[in-house]
Order: sequence, then structure tokens, then C-alpha cells
Amino acid sequence: MKFFLAQLNPIVGDLDGNAKKILQIADKAFSNSADMVLTPELSLWGYPAKDLLLNKNLVEKQYAILDQLSITIYKKYGDLSITVGIAEKIDDYFFPNLYNSVVVIEGGEWKMIARKVILPTYEVFDEKRYFRSEERVSIISKKIKNKIYNLGITICEDLWVNENIEGRGIHRKNPISDLKNKNIDLLLNFSASPYTFKKFKLRNKISSFAAQYLQVPLIYINQVGGNDNLIFDGNSFIINKNGSKIKQLKSFSEDTSSWDINENLNLVNDEKSPEISSVFDALVLGVKDYAKKCGFSSALIGLSGGIDSALVSVIATAALGSENVFCVSMPSKWSSQHSKIDAKDLVERLNIRLNTISIENIMSSFEDSFIESLHFNPEGITNQNIQSRIRGTLLMALANQERHLLLSTGNKSELAVGYCTLYGDMNGGLSVIGDLYKTNVFKLCNWLDSEDSVERRKAYKLNPRVKIIGDPIRKKAPSAELGPNQLDTDSLPPYSLLDQVLKGIIEEKKDLQLLEQDGHTKEQILKIIALIQKAEFKRKQAPPILKLSSQSLGSDWRLPIAISN
Repeated sequence: MKFFLAQLNPIVGDLDGNAKKILQIADKAFSNSADMVLTPELSLWGYPAKDLLLNKNLVEKQYAILDQLSITIYKKYGDLSITVGIAEKIDDYFFPNLYNSVVVIEGGEWKMIARKVILPTYEVFDEKRYFRSEERVSIISKKIKNKIYNLGITICEDLWVNENIEGRGIHRKNPISDLKNKNIDLLLNFSASPYTFKKFKLRNKISSFAAQYLQVPLIYINQVGGNDNLIFDGNSFIINKNGSKIKQLKSFSEDTSSWDINENLNLVNDEKSPEISSVFDALVLGVKDYAKKCGFSSALIGLSGGIDSALVSVIATAALGSENVFCVSMPSKWSSQHSKIDAKDLVERLNIRLNTISIENIMSSFEDSFIESLHFNPEGITNQNIQSRIRGTLLMALANQERHLLLSTGNKSELAVGYCTLYGDMNGGLSVIGDLYKTNVFKLCNWLDSEDSVERRKAYKLNPRVKIIGDPIRKKAPSAELGPNQLDTDSLPPYSLLDQVLKGIIEEKKDLQLLEQDGHTKEQILKIIALIQKAEFKRKQAPPILKLSSQSLGSDWRLPIAISN
């Protein structure tokens, strides 16, 4: 029995386009003499489809598409079987009234073969809002050349049942243990599993455990591509019954591959590139797909000469090409000469365009208006925020006029403690590095400027012969330059300390006592907690944040704004 793995990048809600993509894959599979094509979870819809799943007309439309797809595939490719992920309608009066299901198209018809058992409701996942859980594990029998193969089927989370590996706790149901005595020949897992730090290793461990426990090979087929704030890395693979990997598909790219169940393959050398390289790949794909799927062909960035906007400029150039990245420098009376030079040097290394708009006169006009009309002179943070909002207004005007995607350049440390300005530097259609702490921004930039990144820079058509960020940008003290000789440390603890506490609070959910045990003072911790709480209203108005960690400050951060201190 020969399988054809199709690692697809769907557009969420584009049922017609996704069906067309599946049909194109069928042609490739037929040319490879495959018996069964495997596509990812909810491959007809794209994942996550969110409240599009509540659209009854779309749910009905998918059935008409499945009918037509079944007929077309049978006429063109005969006995070829194709699995497709759908939202199956349940005909009763209860809600939710859908299953997260997999159908198989064969013989000019389609039939249901599996429904998802475990529905995740953590981080960004909210499947119980839309789907009902299946009670029984699913098995399908396929007769190929007079031999019957029994295939156990799981859908994404159904595989994640080992508490010692995934660490979230024990599920009430366990599809893997339910398959133990079912005499299956192979385990299939259809996934839409987004990238997060260390996800590769966790998936490998979970899958290896299941294959060894059931003593059968496992095929893991995953979605790829950026959908809003989520980045799906692909990385589909096959593991033998001993838990060793024998096939690996590409990372962060559509890919296909075939495998016969009776084919003995050599073990795959599973030495991945450093995780820092995967972080860069993820961010590039996130920007590329967000722009493409939202109808943008170019990006706009406010370039300050600092490390954050420099990193975003590099990511945007890798994602969209240097000809499609536009930067604007908006110096004020507080902007240092070296920052102006650093910005100019960066765009030359990236071969992108830079325009300069001085905001000194605009700031003076604002100050004069306040004095003349309201009889007060804006000072301190009020004045600093005006400066940031002038820049934000100019950037939005340019983005509107030229149809650029404005990219926000703030990092996670700033967003966490509110060291950012609403309607100013928070403006934008996408927050590119909003899930990277400042210390990780430095790590990523240090890697980009090292010999270790040369091959990746070549792949993205970035200059491999120079330090792409540059020493002056990487080594300068962080400053928003919103006042004379201002440094970030005037308002915040050093980032090396701040980020440790932030990670403890945000990702690790540590309380005051545990944070003190880590060596932080009570005064430091309480100050940072207060800053996080005070900035909640800002985060609710931030652009979508590309998710990299187990706890971003985007759609998976769900704290109230008004809470007691």
C-alpha cells in the first residue's frame, strides 16, 4: 500500500481554492502510483477556521464541493483514495453541531472515516466552541492487491496523551491506548499543529512513544503556512514501529512525498538546524503569508536605527523581497546622529528604500497649539507619546496611500510592561516580533550576523558577505530616543533581569514566592506585575502578534482589563 503525503498550505475559508489544491495533489499522487493521499486536519477549510464554522451556508457548500471533487477524481484517477479534513454537520438540535472529521474520497463517492476525540481548549485552541467530541477511536480497512490493511486514525490532539512528554495533564480519553488491541497495521495522524519553541522535539517524542506503544509505523501529516497570528511549520514525517524516523518532509514549506508500507527506509538523520534558525524561518513565513493572504504585496516599516526595527526590516526583506520593503526614518530633535547613520547603513545592506521625514516642525506645531489653546506645555511622557503618535500617524497615512502593510516593530518585553504607545509605535497591521523578548531579539540578531546564518541568508537572498544587522545596531544601549540622552533603563530594569521575571510570570505562571526563589526581589517583582496589569488595555488594541511561544500576548492571552491590584 503506497501513501502520498501532501503537506498543504490552505487559505482559511477558501473551500473552492483548497479543493482545487487537493485536486492538483491528486494528479501528482496518481503519477506516483499512490493508493491513498493524506492531507492535513481540516484541509478543506484551513485551520483555524474560527467562526467561519458557524456559517451554515459554508458548511453546506463543503458537501457540494466534496460531491464534485469525488466525481472529478474518480473520472481522472480511478481508484485513487484521498483523505480530506472537513467540518461534519450533526443532524440534531444540540450545539455545537459539528465534528472535526476526516473523510475519504474513493470510487466517485466520499465517506466519513474518523472524528476527532480530544478537542483542545488551551493556548489559541478553542475547539469546543465549534465541535463535539467523538466517543470511539476510528479504524479504516483498505484492501490493496488482495491484502487488507487496518489503519488507526487520530486527528492532531488525539496523539498528545502522554503527560510525561506534553506536560498539560491527563486527558479523560486516550485514543492511543484504545487502539492497543485493535490489530492495526499503521497509525495515521492528521494535524494542524502550529509552531512554537521546542515543538519539533515534543512532536517527535509524542509520535515515537505512540509508534513504540502500538508497535506500528506512524505517519504524521501536518499543515504548513501562516494563518493570521499562527505559523504552521509542516515538518510531516514517518516513524517506524521502533520509534525511529524514516522520512522527513520540509519545514515551513509545502512538500509532498510517497511511501510504501512495505518499503524499508534508512533512518533519517534528525539533526535539525539550531532553533534560532527555525525562529527566523517561522517569522519570515508568518510575514509572507499574512501579507499574501490579506492582499498586500509590500510592507512599510518605521526605521529608527534601533535593533527592533532593524530585525523586522530583515525579516520583511526575506519574506517579501527587497523591492517590496519601504522604510521611513522620522527623526526628531532628540534623535542621535548615530541612529540616523545606522538606519541608512542598514537599508544599504538590505537594498531596500528609505525616506526621511523630519518631525521637528510638526512637534513644535503641536507644542505651540497646546500652549496657545489650552495654556499648558506638554512635558515628560505626554510629550514623548505625542512624538510617537506623530510618527504613527505619518506611517498609517503612507500605508493607506500606497497600500503597504505597516509592520509593528515592538518586542514582547515592551508590550508586556506597556513600554509602547497606543496610536503611535503600536500602529500596524501585524506585530512581527511581539512574541520575542528583547533578550531574544538580541540573540536572533547575533545569529543573523554570525557565520552560522550564512546558508539561511543565501536562501532568502540576503547578503551573506556582511553582518546584516551590524555591530553599531547590535551593541548600542537600547533607547527609544524620546527625550535627551534617554535610555530604556531609565524606566525599566535591565532586559536581562526584566525578561527573566516576565517569562516566569507569563509562560511559567509563577507566583511571587517562586519568583523570589529565583533570586528576584519582592519589590522588583511587584513593580513588574503592576506594569503588566496596567498595560492590559493596550494589548487589547495591539495588532495580531505572530505566535512563537506557549504563551504569546495575543489571542491566547485572555486576562481582563479591569481587575483589582
